[in-house]
Amino acid sequence: MDNSMTAEITCTESTEVVIRGVTSKGRTFRPSDWADRLAGLVSQVGSDHRLNYCPNVQPVTRSGVRCVVVNQALEAQDSRIYQFLLDFARDNDLEVVDGRQKPRD
Repeated sequence: MDNSMTAEITCTESTEVVIRGVTSKGRTFRPSDWADRLAGLVSQVGSDHRLNYCPNVQPVTRSGVRCVVVNQALEAQDSRIYQFLLDFARDNDLEVVDGRQKPRD
């Protein structure tokens, strides 16, 4: 897969894109907490002193691989952050794939 195309992905059928912690060469992206750090850029600390991730940018583990799930709604809400996340994936040669086909409940 040509990674220059993956970072430009525009999903029409999916409500999310998933940035996977695997490079196009199949290597695991390091550091191991990269997804938490990336999602943490758009998080906030709540009154309980706990980190609250933005609902549109969530760190997850999918099939044993650390990922960041980015909701397509973020593009309309803050296109700069949305593009930053996709640029991060492209710059680090990470896989970007379609996420859920239906919105989360």
